[in-house]
Amino acid sequence: MPDGSIPLRQFVVKVHGLCNLACDHCYVYELRDTRWRARPAVMAEPTMRRLVARIAEHAHRHRLPEVSVLLHGGEPFLAGRTRVDLLCRLLREALADGPRLRLSVQTNGTLLNEPWLELCHRHDIRVGVSLDGAAAHNDLHRRRRNGTSTHAAVERGLRLLRQPEHRDRYAGLLCTVDLRNPPAETYRALLEHEPPVIDLLLPHATWQFPPPGHDPAQRPYAAWLLAVFAEWYRTDAAPPTRIRFFEDLLDLSLGGAPRTEVVGGGPAGFAVVETDGSIHLGDAYRAVFDGASESGLDIRTADFDRVVDDPGFAEARLGRAGLAPECQACPVMDLCGGGMRAHRYRPSTGYRNRSVYCADLMETVTVVRDRVRSDLAPLLEGLR
Repeated sequence: MPDGSIPLRQFVVKVHGLCNLACDHCYVYELRDTRWRARPAVMAEPTMRRLVARIAEHAHRHRLPEVSVLLHGGEPFLAGRTRVDLLCRLLREALADGPRLRLSVQTNGTLLNEPWLELCHRHDIRVGVSLDGAAAHNDLHRRRRNGTSTHAAVERGLRLLRQPEHRDRYAGLLCTVDLRNPPAETYRALLEHEPPVIDLLLPHATWQFPPPGHDPAQRPYAAWLLAVFAEWYRTDAAPPTRIRFFEDLLDLSLGGAPRTEVVGGGPAGFAVVETDGSIHLGDAYRAVFDGASESGLDIRTADFDRVVDDPGFAEARLGRAGLAPECQACPVMDLCGGGMRAHRYRPSTGYRNRSVYCADLMETVTVVRDRVRSDLAPLLEGLR
């Protein structure tokens, strides 16, 4: 591995390639990518064993103190408890004398029950649930194949997850921003489920396929995010939960280092492994064009050092160094970091462009920065 290359620390494992819902905003099945159709529905045991060996050799070779494995899909619980149990046991055995293993799962929550939570306790798996707000908000997109609501089923799973005996399994909520959903109302609806963390996800989009309601002059996504920020950020009380997007911006505003590619321009520190063992960039690339996420590498023939060194993969992990010149010269580059790389794509110029969310990101990061610096100014002045 060349000097300066950054080893992978997180592995997103597609244990099941299909879903029990039919969300019309899904970046896996409803955007540009169609290659999921040709992959096996579930990751086979030989593929799991090969994957575990690859993760272990990468972790030991680079003496990583910690490795994160996120079980993903589709809907990962469709893989069944026996298969998930086997994968987790193999991972813990392979990494027993090495780095700390952090296991998590991202689920739509409809299949969450006591037997699954027993397995999550046994393997120390934390559970993240996708939810877009109250029933009316959530049902705009997250419906079953017959068009019926999923909200009651997700609520049942979340009530179970919030029970005292299961609370330590609760990782948080993932909410996709929809401009039709009132931001403050959506935020309060999410708070009813007492999440330890909320992740706000902008719809994956590009200049070729812009997000719903895209309007750089009016900056509607900034208005939505800042309305939530106004509810969340108060100087007279601690926030009722963490919102990772805003926490990262607050940290960056005070001189912190970027931790993700969402804001700040941190390099992507993960790879995605599909049910067939093929290795991919992040799922956001499925919004770009058919096959945009594919690296052409596979765990059967490539270890993760080769993945990191692969030119296409390495370019996707450049972070701020991979930004367009206009982004490099932007006064808020240290905060925005260009946003997610997939959101910068244009067919004529590739990824060396501003984000399709540029105007929204610029307003959001500027308002957040100015607010936190203004609030801290008296304190900093008193320390002089």
